[in-house]
Amino acid sequence: MEIKGRKSSIERYSSAYTLSDMEIFIFPELFYSLVLANIMSPEMWKWRNDPWFNKIEKKSFTYRINRVKQYIMDNFVFNLDLDTWGLTDKKREMARFSDIMDAESLQQSNALFGYEGDKYYFDIDIRRHFGLDRYTNDIIPYWKTETVEAMMAFRHKEGYTTGAGECVSLSSLYAAAMFIVGRIPLEKIFLIATPLHSQNFITERDGILTNNRRIVTKTMWYNGTELSQKARRAIENEKITIVSHVSGYIHTMYPEATIAPDEYRKFGQSLRAFLTTEFTFEVFINFLRTKAEFWDCFQYRHIRNNKVCYIELRTIFSYEHSSKNKFTDDSRKALFEEIDARDFYFTPKEQKIIINDFEDYLNQNHHLSFDEKKEYFIEHILPERCARMRDMFEDVRKFIRIEPKMPDEDKRFIAVPPLQLSVDLTREAIIAHIKEMSQQNEFAELAWYAYRCMDGIPWTPFVKAAVERNPVCTEGLKGKTTDEAFAVLSALPNMSVYSDNRLAQPDEVWNFGCGDGAEKLFVLAAHLTASMPKAAYSIRIRGGKATLHTNGCDYSFPTAKKLTKKIEISGNDIRETP
Repeated sequence: MEIKGRKSSIERYSSAYTLSDMEIFIFPELFYSLVLANIMSPEMWKWRNDPWFNKIEKKSFTYRINRVKQYIMDNFVFNLDLDTWGLTDKKREMARFSDIMDAESLQQSNALFGYEGDKYYFDIDIRRHFGLDRYTNDIIPYWKTETVEAMMAFRHKEGYTTGAGECVSLSSLYAAAMFIVGRIPLEKIFLIATPLHSQNFITERDGILTNNRRIVTKTMWYNGTELSQKARRAIENEKITIVSHVSGYIHTMYPEATIAPDEYRKFGQSLRAFLTTEFTFEVFINFLRTKAEFWDCFQYRHIRNNKVCYIELRTIFSYEHSSKNKFTDDSRKALFEEIDARDFYFTPKEQKIIINDFEDYLNQNHHLSFDEKKEYFIEHILPERCARMRDMFEDVRKFIRIEPKMPDEDKRFIAVPPLQLSVDLTREAIIAHIKEMSQQNEFAELAWYAYRCMDGIPWTPFVKAAVERNPVCTEGLKGKTTDEAFAVLSALPNMSVYSDNRLAQPDEVWNFGCGDGAEKLFVLAAHLTASMPKAAYSIRIRGGKATLHTNGCDYSFPTAKKLTKKIEISGNDIRETP
């Protein structure tokens, strides 16, 4: 695949502001730039002062990750609707990226353009699942990734009482939080993107996987619960398109990679170890919890009131579902005390396998390989008792060992000057280092755009994103004159969700119902461009006032941002002066 002008593309810089899932797929360097933007955010550093994290730096690794997890659980919800960031269409998006990636390549790795890696979603029809069935097949959602400020600002949006964000937002938030609050080195945190999901893998001990708001340990990965099954789905069924790390990234579609090769190999080894476990009785029962089609093959032999009796595995699981006790741990005795006597029978059913035989053999033969254990059971348990035994063992094999579909190492690895960010650094020192590295490291360069800091960077990418890719505010103001739109925006509270000289995009202002005057100005600009695509107008921000001039009229908002800029816009042409 030929890649033209990806590094210098205006779309690359403007995408750092809108950060849609597809933009991050096209420009994988944006993924980690958002993490750095969150690490620079004063909002993230306020977490350190929250009583919830009191003296956390003195606690164990397990305590720290669980504390961070619970804080995120309490303060953020998962959000992936179609209304928050609006819709676009395939033709429009492909036109944006036609110089970078062809449609066929995009279809191989993007669900909304034809990728069908996760059978689950396509069994239920992905467009219906996400509510897209009421639109033509050409319509797709923007699904923009939120900064921590935007995630927290959901509290201002109707229907929300906490912050919110989609999976890429949550994985970026987790990475920043684990570093700032959990004091986990960035070198141990890897961001993983698949066509339908994003999560993180932390290479500490047996490994930790973040999954939306939750975390998954290796033990949890194999516990057979509904939560773990959802967590497993992406890596089991999808190919990993991007792995991003403080040292760089690797992308399944691009021939070059910037991630340090040694770090990528260590990640692969750690992830494969996490995705592999021994075939024990506990793991076998956990597997069976996920496979109801095999429950009727098994019964359990139990001593009750000094008499041998039997009970179906299906019945055990039904009691376990509503109990705090489990069949696979020390609470088994307590679980059986909850079971009604009428659910036991005194004569074993001929067509059911006595699962005690599995338990005894597996407990006594840890040293044997999976295939040796499998052959023993197939040889010593009559096939007619359960005709699907061989199928079951193939499913067990997949349960205990997943080979992740990672980007191939056959890439041209490009060495880049690394970021040196220690957990002992202050926020000020981190910002200074990122600024210092912005001319040498693309993560650091793009972090300033994702951070929304308008000082010292070109404004054209921000303006392009503002007037072209904010459909929610333009839909909300549709049909209104410029005077009417100005009146609506003037009535919104003059409050920015971003500190200092950082600016929200128009749809953030509209969604959260507040904005600084400079931010409201760009909502008006987006409305003007949407209603009159060839309109010519100018924007000036100076001396506490943000003004849009068009057709001899001035529309001014007060601004607390200490910015000075003049911009001329005529159709697709954007020109800026200091």
